[in-house]
Amino acid sequence: MSVIIKSDAFVTAEVLALVTRERQSALSVREWQHRLAGYGYGLRDTSDGIVLETLPHHVEVCVLPAELCA
Repeated sequence: MSVIIKSDAFVTAEVLALVTRERQSALSVREWQHRLAGYGYGLRDTSDGIVLETLPHHVEVCVLPAELCA
């Protein structure tokens, strides 16, 4: 897995599609977080909302839509 250094709209869209697909498959938020960790991503709660970040480097990928995190 490579570290995302520069924000690329195409890469962000692909990762967001993966995150959405995994959320639809997961039965709970906790399972969703576990599934994302398997892909090398984590969720962090900030004042701007839920942020998707890479693991273990904690590089921010994007802010997730609120309806996805509900």
